[in-house]
Amino acid sequence: MSITTRQEELLRFIAEFKRRRLSSPSLEEMCNALGVTSRGSLLKHVRALEESGYLKRASGKKRDWNLTERAWKFVGRAVSPSIPLVGHIAAGTPILAEENREDELPVDPAFFGDNEAFALRIRGDSMIEAHIQDGDLAIIRPQPEAHDGQIVAVQVDGMEAEATLKVLRTGRDTVELHPANSRYEPIVFKGKERARVRVLGRLVGVIRSSP
Repeated sequence: MSITTRQEELLRFIAEFKRRRLSSPSLEEMCNALGVTSRGSLLKHVRALEESGYLKRASGKKRDWNLTERAWKFVGRAVSPSIPLVGHIAAGTPILAEENREDELPVDPAFFGDNEAFALRIRGDSMIEAHIQDGDLAIIRPQPEAHDGQIVAVQVDGMEAEATLKVLRTGRDTVELHPANSRYEPIVFKGKERARVRVLGRLVGVIRSSP
């Protein structure tokens, strides 16, 4: 499905905004960029881009849109390296499966030393003593194992599907997930319960969220 010149302008503005700030522009910023005063008119263009397969709504956010792979190809970043932003992890699927991806960060993963790196958006304050804040993007190197004391992204069977970031501690018969916040207690898995913990990867960088 083709798009109008106006819709193409909007799509390119959103793409450039994401390249610079790693976040989506507000409705006001999009209106200003296109020189329109009516949010209703703007939203018609946004919906048209959704229907054409160029935009998709961000998970859990009312007015936040991500560019699809088709959109990135359209605006000319088909071969540019990027880091996938992974949201909820679908049970039984590979980490970087399409259904787990929310967006693409226009950052070369080689900068973090691994072409397979992926990103997780941090929610909450459980890692603030490791200087990782709510809204930050944690860059993860995929690996199924990690050393004691490393900060890892893990998924726990039987708990929420979203991956969590914690300090890994292991004992003779335990796996412990420690927050970097003295207000919270570690989660301890003993015996057979240890099998519930799946290491997705190790933290290799953090991108600070914009205020």
